[in-house]
Amino acid sequence: MLSKAVHPHPRAVGRRASRQSYGARAAASNDAATIPRMSVTTPPSTTKRASELLARFRARYGAPRPLPRLEPVDELVATVLSQNTSDTNTARSFAGLRSQFPDWNTVIDAPTGDVADAIRSGGLANTKAPRIQRILRAIREQRGDFDLTFLAAMPVDEAAAWLTRLPGVGPKTAACVLLFSLGRAAMPVDTHVHRVALRLALVPSGTNAASTQPALEALIPAAGRYDAHLLFIEHGRQTCHARRPACHACIVADICPSASEFLKGEKP
Repeated sequence: MLSKAVHPHPRAVGRRASRQSYGARAAASNDAATIPRMSVTTPPSTTKRASELLARFRARYGAPRPLPRLEPVDELVATVLSQNTSDTNTARSFAGLRSQFPDWNTVIDAPTGDVADAIRSGGLANTKAPRIQRILRAIREQRGDFDLTFLAAMPVDEAAAWLTRLPGVGPKTAACVLLFSLGRAAMPVDTHVHRVALRLALVPSGTNAASTQPALEALIPAAGRYDAHLLFIEHGRQTCHARRPACHACIVADICPSASEFLKGEKP
């Protein structure tokens, strides 16, 4: 059954990506990439700097508050709806879907146009509606129902691999389900997290979002990834903006390799 509670996460600090400078096609392609299976070697100096960055973020923005959990399938659908839209629109589109259809079976069986109409407020409805239907149909075919709590008992890599075998589910979406619904030690990389990691040189220049995930997981201890994800997003939203980062007011400007270049372009 669809959850009857209003989806809380899109209204919470740092939870969802807002409208991004990346186009819809670029974002979809990043999320659809396969989760890299690689051994990541992290220099001790980078690990130490990552710890210092997070300590400063926590001092500046406060410790993130734990968010209420959704059922894994609800989280999965909500994450799809959150792509390339605002937190408010994500909440509206999830609420629209929930009010229009009594359960996930009816979402699958409904005309795609009706599903798109129910989520129209979230944007890209004509793309997201068939994607949601394909994901739900694949889950029902493989499991017989929509209960994904079995993933909690699997190793994180295996659970992520199971999720990313679903049509249209990529590393970020899988990581959101694992971290926020199942409490697993994943590190979702959205546009904010990716941008901040690149500018802080926590990953090499040119590293894509999919490869940034295992790199950050190697840097950040499992117990700290929930807070780290939210703090990176908060820093991206409040300070490290995509077009004009506020380096003059940045709490980590003195240890950010990119700050000097951006400061050159700021007005005195």
